[in-house]
Amino acid sequence: MTLLLAQISDLHLDGSERATLRATRVMDHLRALPRPVDALLVTGDIADHGDEAEYEEAARILAAPFPVLMCPGNHDERSAYRKALLEEAPGHGPVNRAHRIGGTTILMCDSTIPGRDEGRLDAETLTWIGTTLAALPEDAPALIAFHQPPVRLHHPLPDSFLLEEPGELAALLDAYPQVTAVLTGHAHTAAASTFAGRPLIVGPAVTWTLRLPWEGDEPADREQPPGLAFHVLDDDRRLTTHYRVVL
Repeated sequence: MTLLLAQISDLHLDGSERATLRATRVMDHLRALPRPVDALLVTGDIADHGDEAEYEEAARILAAPFPVLMCPGNHDERSAYRKALLEEAPGHGPVNRAHRIGGTTILMCDSTIPGRDEGRLDAETLTWIGTTLAALPEDAPALIAFHQPPVRLHHPLPDSFLLEEPGELAALLDAYPQVTAVLTGHAHTAAASTFAGRPLIVGPAVTWTLRLPWEGDEPADREQPPGLAFHVLDDDRRLTTHYRVVL
């Protein structure tokens, strides 16, 4: 059965009117679709400073009639994220969650290193990924999502803060062909590449869009409208992605 997913990333909610309006505009667009998505993936940097108030606002904005699956980014703070957004006890360990949506397992992984912009899937998270995938039937598709891309995107800003030691994840994925694609955020640009023989899809940002080197010297284009991605996973495990901006 075809699965329809939406992806947004890098909301950077900071209490400002601008950030609130952009995130609200995207969610209003998704809630008004004639056919609702099966789930929304939010791939990190939900808050800008990691304050509880920012996550309380995020919870209000992201409320939806469809499942909303999240993972943290480098601007997020695990303890406040857990308390205000997940309504869990505060804690400083990685925030990893697996969700079953329409026969597909979606692993939302914590690739953050507290206090740093680079990412890494630590030993606890890699073990969790392996254990989760090992428990799935061989014919059950899976997607893996986290914040920092594991490959260069050919811009000095995101390429300075990639996922470190990506070979560890690549080696793990070699054992699990049911993983159809890897989804990330962080780079503030809609992009497509490959990783470990699979599609690597980078979701666009809600807050601002990365201006690429051939588009100008200033990296942050704040005039571009917020973006989102639609992912269609069909019965052949082929993932097709469509990008949209929300005016």
